[in-house]
Amino acid sequence: MPREKAIEAENIAYSYGDTQAVDHISFHVEEGEILGFLGPNGAGKTTTLKMLVGLLTPQEGRISVLGKDIVKEKGEIQARIGVCFEEKSLYEEMSAAANLKFFAALFGVRDLDVAALLERVGLSDARKDRVANYSKGMKQRLMVARALVGRPRVLFLDEPTDGLDPVSSEAIREVILEEKGKGVSVFLTTHDMMEADKLSDRVVFLSEGRIAACDTPENLKHRYGKRVLKVRYHRDGELAEEELHLEDADTGRRVQEIIATRRVLDMHTEEATLEDIFILLTGRGLA
Repeated sequence: MPREKAIEAENIAYSYGDTQAVDHISFHVEEGEILGFLGPNGAGKTTTLKMLVGLLTPQEGRISVLGKDIVKEKGEIQARIGVCFEEKSLYEEMSAAANLKFFAALFGVRDLDVAALLERVGLSDARKDRVANYSKGMKQRLMVARALVGRPRVLFLDEPTDGLDPVSSEAIREVILEEKGKGVSVFLTTHDMMEADKLSDRVVFLSEGRIAACDTPENLKHRYGKRVLKVRYHRDGELAEEELHLEDADTGRRVQEIIATRRVLDMHTEEATLEDIFILLTGRGLA
């Protein structure tokens, strides 16, 4: 049975002067799904995100979030979503706990367990410290916590782990997956293909404001990538490497021949990455 659509964008477009930032794209996010919106800087990801949350009005097309029109019912939608932009917007002279209490008051949330929320993002020990003294990773974890204050049904995350240390990145990933487990829908923009591959149920490839592909990471790899077996062995006293395509009928015979006649050092399978496929489809990288 198909799930309800938490987000639906139909033929949306936005230009800055003569620059077409988002060029008539359509996509959706189902309830409890993580959609990775994948593309290089300048591809139109943040402009799309701003339209989805009501900060920009689509110049063409229509957006619905939780079944409501973002233009006509923006206030009602914004009360039920959480947003975490790449740019930090925190009160740095206040503590982490004070920041969350302040935003809870703004959202009308009266029973927020601040200690539990800070525990989730790994900031319990620094809850009373001034945010000005936080590292970039700590500030980003606090931004994610802030996005959860209103117990949102949809989360919008803009490059949530970009440039962070491994501890902060992992803490944020765990929170995202926990929210998905509760049925929350997640719209995740990123230029990090490994991040998208780890977290996303489906990914959208966005290039120059247009969608180049939309599918699960597994389907994209199966459709466009080639699985290979890489074998390293000694040949005439030198190290040699051979790459064999698993789809080739002759691969099995060649592997047996190498094992029988060479001293094999190692062999392993390798599949195309999302970045490989993005470059194949768009002609450009994600960096």
